[in-house]
Amino acid sequence: MAIVFDSGALDRYMTGAVDVSHDRPVLIDRFLEDAFEFDVDAVADATGAVVIGGIMEHIEEAGIHSGDSSCVVPPFMVAERHLGTIREYTRRIARALKVVGLMNVQYAIKDDTVYVLEVNPRSSRTVPYISKATGVAMARIAARVAAGRTLAELGVVNDLEAAGVFVKSPVFPFVRFPGVDTILGPEMKSTGEVMGGADNFGAAFGKAMMGAGQQLPKEGAVFISVNNSDKPTVVPIARDLAGLGFAMTASRGTAAFLRAHGIDVEVIYKVNEGRPNIADQIVNGKISLVINTPLGRESFFDDRAVRRAATMAQVPCITTLTGASAAVAAIKALRSQTLTVRSLQDYYAGVEAGA
Repeated sequence: MAIVFDSGALDRYMTGAVDVSHDRPVLIDRFLEDAFEFDVDAVADATGAVVIGGIMEHIEEAGIHSGDSSCVVPPFMVAERHLGTIREYTRRIARALKVVGLMNVQYAIKDDTVYVLEVNPRSSRTVPYISKATGVAMARIAARVAAGRTLAELGVVNDLEAAGVFVKSPVFPFVRFPGVDTILGPEMKSTGEVMGGADNFGAAFGKAMMGAGQQLPKEGAVFISVNNSDKPTVVPIARDLAGLGFAMTASRGTAAFLRAHGIDVEVIYKVNEGRPNIADQIVNGKISLVINTPLGRESFFDDRAVRRAATMAQVPCITTLTGASAAVAAIKALRSQTLTVRSLQDYYAGVEAGA
């Protein structure tokens, strides 16, 4: 799969697709840019009863494979009316398809419209995540439903609720594959996932990053290089990081934009502009966080070199602005509170951390 932004990219992709698949059709869909994506896991029985296990809000924007996207339950940046629409659509779809057992539906919201992207009348990789977040074993319930029991007989009649704030994050194998670009897209690259739980989103996301092997910095220097369409959105992120005391550095174009909005930024050379460049600074331990978004589906050599250098130096490299915003929330939580360990049983029992 690929997202193409112009006719030239479409021609290149179609040429490769035809080479791989001579006798099968190539499907083309309209892509929703700047949309928020959601996953829903539900279980239905033969009577038409449907219980929603959870509505998961993707942290990365639509276009990133759901297996590569971090997500949070319960959702925290969506209007209640949209959640109501998602619940209604999920029930109507399950009944129309006569689903008995588990079902996963993927949605997107753009311009106050809820779109159904994909329906899978089966279990999803997120079922264990939702089961841990709610304390209800959805797979066990689905198996009993498939064997003829009803949800009412099993005592599961209301939609499940998360016992706290839980973030699922993917684990990537990039450090073991030299030369592989770390940019995310519609093709899945992750090889595992972890979950972080807390009472607030920032702490939960920070824990998930730790579990995935990404230690977010509490101080240091941040390097920002984003494409033109992302420049307005990165301003509040950069302002927050500067307010936290981080030293701000950027590529020439991004730095000019940030300076025009009152943010003091030091310019660092790109790889092909001279030495020392950003890759040198990362290798030398001068950069503690990288925010780099590519230009469309293709990325320039500099962007690939920066992301690769960050990966090898174990410097967090964030390639979406929604991910960068989540990282800022996590850094604020890491600096303002002490992370605690709490068992899932304590979450379910409502026992406070440290109690």
